Amino acid sequence: MAVLTDPISDFLTRFKNASRARKDGFTAPYSKIKAEIARILQEEGYVWSYEVDTSGKFPEIKVKTKFVDRKPALTDVKRMSRPGLRHYVNSEEIPRVLNGLGIAILSTSRGIMTGHAARKAKVGGELLALVW
Repeated sequence: MAVLTDPISDFLTRFKNASRARKDGFTAPYSKIKAEIARILQEEGYVWSYEVDTSGKFPEIKVKTKFVDRKPALTDVKRMSRPGLRHYVNSEEIPRVLNGLGIAILSTSRGIMTGHAARKAKVGGELLALVW
């Protein structure tokens, strides 16, 4: 098994690839951040559901991708902050993705949240990804 330097990017790439290949779902190694990102994607309507499977040696997160009229709900994902170049924004600098059609995912002092919720709470943080 290869060592990953950016597990969040791996999770988002698995999600994008599963959506584009019209797969019903995908699995990824579990972490708290990935579970929170999956929760946000479920709340925003990009995935049907997710669950944490602890039956194996290592826990996994299983995500069921969402399709609308045989087209994936997810069009694209852009990873903003990465291990080599962190991208921090304050509450006024949080980008609007496609004029509100997409979401920004941030890691704030109050946890992982969408850009809209962070703007409303007037908190900034690390801009993890843009999803549309």
